[in-house]
Amino acid sequence: MTLSQWADERLYLSPEDSAEYGKYRSARAPYQRGVMDAFNEGAVEIVVMSSAQMFKTLIAKAMIGYHIDLDPAPLLLVQPTVEMAETFSKDRLAPMIRDTPVLQGKVRDAKSRDSGNTILKKSFPGGHITMIGANAPAPLAMRPIRIVICDEVDRYPPSAGTEGDPINLARKRTITYRNKRRVVLLSTPTIKGISRIERAWNQSDQRRFHVPCPHCGHEHVLKWENISIIDEKPETACMACPECGALINNSDKMGMLVAGRWVAENPESPIPGFHINELYSPWRSFADVAADFYAARGNPEEEKTWWNTSMGEPFEVTGERANPETLADRRENYDAVTVPSGVVVVTAGLDVQNDRLEIEFVGWGVGEESWGIEYVVLNGNPAEAEMWQRLDALLISARFVTEDGRTLRVGACCIDSGGHHVQQVYEFATPRAARNVWAIKGMWGARPVWPKRVARSKKYRGHIVRVIGVDTAKDTIYARLLLAEGSPGYCHFAISYDENWFVQATSEKRITKPDKRGNEVRTWIKPSGARNEALDCRVYAYAALQGLKIERRLALASRRAVELPEEAETLPLVVPLEQAPKPVPKSQGRVRRVASSTYMRRRG
Repeated sequence: MTLSQWADERLYLSPEDSAEYGKYRSARAPYQRGVMDAFNEGAVEIVVMSSAQMFKTLIAKAMIGYHIDLDPAPLLLVQPTVEMAETFSKDRLAPMIRDTPVLQGKVRDAKSRDSGNTILKKSFPGGHITMIGANAPAPLAMRPIRIVICDEVDRYPPSAGTEGDPINLARKRTITYRNKRRVVLLSTPTIKGISRIERAWNQSDQRRFHVPCPHCGHEHVLKWENISIIDEKPETACMACPECGALINNSDKMGMLVAGRWVAENPESPIPGFHINELYSPWRSFADVAADFYAARGNPEEEKTWWNTSMGEPFEVTGERANPETLADRRENYDAVTVPSGVVVVTAGLDVQNDRLEIEFVGWGVGEESWGIEYVVLNGNPAEAEMWQRLDALLISARFVTEDGRTLRVGACCIDSGGHHVQQVYEFATPRAARNVWAIKGMWGARPVWPKRVARSKKYRGHIVRVIGVDTAKDTIYARLLLAEGSPGYCHFAISYDENWFVQATSEKRITKPDKRGNEVRTWIKPSGARNEALDCRVYAYAALQGLKIERRLALASRRAVELPEEAETLPLVVPLEQAPKPVPKSQGRVRRVASSTYMRRRG
């Protein structure tokens, strides 16, 4: 018996979670059959990317009921949070077990002694179903599981604690079952390029539900782009056949669904993948979907929600950002040998990869006007001491001569310690702190670029690590890439910068997403597969400049008095490192307080 046959014959829908409760009938939504039957095809993994309220929860419940009744096995249901797992158990699973006759008695009452039935775990003869949250690492690394259902994967945290990606952790639980295992990924998508379900869908055989036109018989996919609306009046919404152009009314939909079939657009993939949107829903008319579209139009967040939950499509963020080709056209005729006279201090930002070190030298002037001087890649294994010796020699020997004859050295260098080869970064930076070589770790959210207080921590193995605000730094850098020449903060680039650097420097997008507490926060994201080392190096070089300002009391003022504002005459000039103003030691300049003791006075 296939899953769809079992559902048609034995599954009952409960009034708590279904508008049409009672005996389940797949004929009501024929596209559900093909998705259910994929679980009997023998594929290890199945992917379902769809709009909201189509069939994702039904699929999860039907799978659980099928295995309780016919094919007992250990099952694991992963929800985004523990609270959502509890809600699924109480509001979806428990009513289904209560109302489906073949399941009654197989899962004993939770009130009975030794029932093996709790909110998050329910036992039955030959197996059990455990429900957990993706934010809890411990349950993801316990005993073997044959069937794993991952629901709403785009709402999972990036990591289950410190254990890594929760989906990969769940997959590892199934390895011992070999071809009998099943891993199911269900979700509405979120942001294009970072959506988990989109990545999984792209690797699948990409099945879409094709329905025939009632006028010409042409099979096609129901898409929003084919919706025809007169004068922006939602009630006039119809579907236009992409072949003959005839208008298809909502009353034609049911007949089209009955005659529809799933068609794989990437048949070479062994992973069954399904995508469907709200236009197919028997419970939603074309006019309903159109009305929601117009209600969301003009509000970016509501438009994103509409595309995700109605069309089942990942939303592409199109925020204002610099064009890499336009930036590349702004390259100027200077190099690392002779830099423009406007440069008064040079900093470096270094990104550590598995097989190389990437470093950018940036010159800074009045108003934080910047000059990209040189981008260097040191190829080799950072786990070897020789790589760090080469880096040390590069930082020591680097000299930059300005057009007006000054020689500048690297004023400060920030090295990322939040990724690869953490211990090597600590061991390199700590003994070179006097040369302003700093180990840094990027943190997201609204925090200052450079911390006001620096302290040792066991978390960093006793080393001093500056925690910098990467979101704030990226906000500043992206804004300055859009500035016109002559504006304070304008960015210059040397002729040696290649086109790939500009693509990497503009690869990220700013989005709004919920944090761990559910609050909406704005953050930067990198599309899947894109490289962003150039942007990271620029962020670290900018952080090094802020570190010089805060920890070395440096001010960005021009060397020429005519360019100084009146109040800047007393500010120190930015000069080579060996002449830079040093912070006043904590022991100097303080008034010592002597405690007065009554006891000591009595003692004479």
